[in-house]
Amino acid sequence: AVSVEREEEGRTYCIMMACGYLANLSQILYPEGTTLYILLVAIRLVFQIAALVYAIRIYLGLCDMYGRSRRWILAFILFDCITSFIWGFNKDFQPKKQVKDVDPEQIAAVSGATAEAITDGLTVNLTDRTVIDFFRKRVLLKDIHLSIPKGRMVLLLGGSGAGKTTFLNAVTGYEKANAKIQLNGGDIYSNYETMKHDIGFVPQLDLMRGNDTVQMTLRDAAAIRLPKNLSRTERNQRIHEVLDRFGLLSVRNHLVEKLSGGQRKRLSICMELISDPNLFILDEPDSGLDGVVARNLFELLRSIADEGKIVIVITHTPDHVIDLFDDVIVLAKDAGRTGRLAWYGPVSEAYEFFGKTSMEEILLSINQKDEGGEGRADEFVEKYGQMVLSKAG
Repeated sequence: AVSVEREEEGRTYCIMMACGYLANLSQILYPEGTTLYILLVAIRLVFQIAALVYAIRIYLGLCDMYGRSRRWILAFILFDCITSFIWGFNKDFQPKKQVKDVDPEQIAAVSGATAEAITDGLTVNLTDRTVIDFFRKRVLLKDIHLSIPKGRMVLLLGGSGAGKTTFLNAVTGYEKANAKIQLNGGDIYSNYETMKHDIGFVPQLDLMRGNDTVQMTLRDAAAIRLPKNLSRTERNQRIHEVLDRFGLLSVRNHLVEKLSGGQRKRLSICMELISDPNLFILDEPDSGLDGVVARNLFELLRSIADEGKIVIVITHTPDHVIDLFDDVIVLAKDAGRTGRLAWYGPVSEAYEFFGKTSMEEILLSINQKDEGGEGRADEFVEKYGQMVLSKAG
């Protein structure tokens, strides 16, 4: 057995061993001393060394799980089969950490609700988002249904592993889910090539070239995101408008690498805003920024929403700028570790629903107990589902 903490290492170990074995078999196809033979020997050694490193990490996990001295690692390396036999059949060797199966009754039931499609806004009807992880199916998200009217600035709240980024990727069509996602009546999945320019996504880490100027960076973005039939004058006018709005006109000839953190973040936003998208999504835009600069950035985002756009934001400091948001989406891990919808609606009503006075307190209430939270995620997922169904009825 491999400890839970070392499950990923176990999978990688199997892959390294398989690759090394294949390289070893391939050697027989070439005469000794040839270039390809020597190359295959080198490849085999690389995979064998990598496999040894992962094997040691697995053995460390086993020692921790069984509460044994790490000196056993040497026995595993030299006498793997014999040591495994001893550990497997000796009654004195019992795991100190147990993985408890989750009772299906403890997991919040699927609500059965659906969101009615709206023509002026975003509609999400996500049944599930699954992946195959080393021949095993994992459900990352399930049962998320909501509609966001245009002109709303929405906070996306959730603990680590709750599926916030996965949810955003599903909404944008970057990683499709078993879902129907509609923006202003258009189906994003069915018309992705047409609609992708109507969605702006600003990741936490920017992808800009440091040795380009601010203006060059925006010109490249405009060439990709703006219609090809737009004249050069119209394109330059759009670039000028965006730079002016975000206070970057004075540094338009500066290299990106010379910008401050706040200026780089604003430039990242400009790159997506250049096409004037109706849906604007940002993953921790305030990361690495001080309070004043971050506040100014969120005020700019608020102004974008006030123009009739939908702005969805992930931030780790929501309480500092919560007054600028209209609504909040709360994602929580249920007992089965699947991301679920625990709330969507106005910020003021969220406080009442969770019985809390801050976003941080709400987050603590839905986090699992082993994460320092109250472990009430399933309670709120079911409560929200019942509330939605009662309103629909």
